[in-house]
Amino acid sequence: MASIFEATAGKLVGPAKGGTVTQGTSKSTGVTLNAASGQITMDDDALAAGVEVSFTVTNSLVAATDVVVVNHGSAGTAGAYLVQANTLAAGSFKITVSNVSAGALSEAIVLNFVALKGASS
Repeated sequence: MASIFEATAGKLVGPAKGGTVTQGTSKSTGVTLNAASGQITMDDDALAAGVEVSFTVTNSLVAATDVVVVNHGSAGTAGAYLVQANTLAAGSFKITVSNVSAGALSEAIVLNFVALKGASS
């Protein structure tokens, strides 16, 4: 894989392989996906307006010094959610999803993520 500094116009740089996983039970249910990138389909449990929910992603490839980027990729109401990765640790991270719309939403949104290797020195 080319480094970010070797990238040329029109070509994406990132992991060539990823994975998918679907939450069960509720939006706070943790998932396991041991890949550098992937898609997480959330449960369609209701999320009230102005409320946020967090869940743990267990991922053996992630270190506490890495950077995880996540976004609302598809399904559900565009612009109704704020999504962030946080609480990175060796083997896991959390994702927090906030409903910023004016009403409750019961949507099985799909989140896209990528883990980028970081260093502390």
